[in-house]
Amino acid sequence: MAVARRLYQNRAMLHVTNGDAAVERMRAAGIAGDILPWRDVLHEGPVPAGVALRELSSVRARFIAEAGWGALAAVGRDFAARDAAIAAYADHDELVLWFEHDLYDQLQLVQVLAWLADEGGVRARAAANEPARVSLVQTDDYLGTIAVERLQPLFERRAPVREPQLAVAVDAWRAFTAPDPTEIERFLAGAPGLLPFLAAALRRHLEELPWVERGLSRTERQALEAIATGPTALADAYRAAHHEREGAIFLGDAVFAWILERLGARASVPLAALDDGRPFAREGGGPALWRRRVALTDAGRAVLAGELDHVRANGIDRWLGGVHLCGRDARWRWDGVRGSVVAGS
Repeated sequence: MAVARRLYQNRAMLHVTNGDAAVERMRAAGIAGDILPWRDVLHEGPVPAGVALRELSSVRARFIAEAGWGALAAVGRDFAARDAAIAAYADHDELVLWFEHDLYDQLQLVQVLAWLADEGGVRARAAANEPARVSLVQTDDYLGTIAVERLQPLFERRAPVREPQLAVAVDAWRAFTAPDPTEIERFLAGAPGLLPFLAAALRRHLEELPWVERGLSRTERQALEAIATGPTALADAYRAAHHEREGAIFLGDAVFAWILERLGARASVPLAALDDGRPFAREGGGPALWRRRVALTDAGRAVLAGELDHVRANGIDRWLGGVHLCGRDARWRWDGVRGSVVAGS
């Protein structure tokens, strides 16, 4: 085993993973090579179909800047550097993909695999008998908090990525970026289990459509339920709404605050409000923001009681992958009883 480890550490490797916390853990574990954080919340904002990586990164940078999570120029530079790094994967002896089981990671994984299959030239290299060495580490633990000593064994058990997995990723990415969410349902109906965490993640993604009852997404409903008993510190609301309610945690705290802001200060009929009456400040997720207390409004209580529909009251302008919902009659909704997408009304 020690000999094998030395051989692995002498290889020129590029590792791609979900974010900076995972990068720090991997470096602490002595994982050798270049480590590239993918850094994109693909479950929020526009991800339109048929767009090359460079153009899509521009779309994503604009969305992230408009959400208040970074300055456009800086975010654009980060995406450009990321894209240049993955484009040079063939300069390394091996590309190793490290991703978790949750929605955030699984969307990144299928994006990278779908890019590799086509734009990245993995299939063309295989056809020319010059196959690229690409391998995959998947885990149902969180790479940003996992015990450091677990990472080297995960690395040693990595598995090569095969053509059938690339094909599944291409189909999944096509379904995710389609303007019709029933494409995801069709994908799930026939998808093999070659990427074992993908189906559950995509089903969770569909639950972000407005539900037939109340017009809230699952995350929005859980957020309002977390503050239903009275004013609650934003940090406590985040834990109660997400960490305690999700089988696989995927939502960052800054995105949670943004969602509550969308339900509150940015809504024409606010469903939630900070108890000091001030709008959410762009405080970068710092302590001052997370100590502030948030509570339901009368309209928020009416929505949770099923007496008011959020979309009809406030309208919607939200992208979920390739699906753009806008107006006061969402084209698509989620039926929680049937567990399926239905046409809005």
